[in-house]
Amino acid sequence: MKVLSMIQPWANLFALREATYETRSWKTNYRGPLAIHTSKKINKEACNRPAIRSLLDTHGYTTKNLPTGMIIAVCELKNCLKVVENNETWAILEDGRIVSEDDYFLGDFEVGYYAWEVEGMKMLEDFILAKGRLGLWEYDL
Repeated sequence: MKVLSMIQPWANLFALREATYETRSWKTNYRGPLAIHTSKKINKEACNRPAIRSLLDTHGYTTKNLPTGMIIAVCELKNCLKVVENNETWAILEDGRIVSEDDYFLGDFEVGYYAWEVEGMKMLEDFILAKGRLGLWEYDL
């Protein structure tokens, strides 16, 4: 299965569907099953932002109990859309879709970046310890 490593808290927020998109500076032509992996790094500055802290609190997470170095969820990668306009609180994707302010602050919607869209996100009951890698990588689930 293809796996994408993400820094915390972004990985959990995406897996918990608080974030609609995962944004990257690169695109992929891959479509299909995708596992979400948490890197060993936690962006503590992001975790301390009131809006992020509130979202984490809703799900019972803090910087002390966010999982790291683990595959935590599986989903289906459906689309990879280029960001064509950034208006500093909202953005427009290449298919004309508008990224709302709620979604905007949970990603990096710089013009030329890509918004990865997934469906069917499922948190795993038992997280899988795994060493992450850059880009998409393979893991036998």
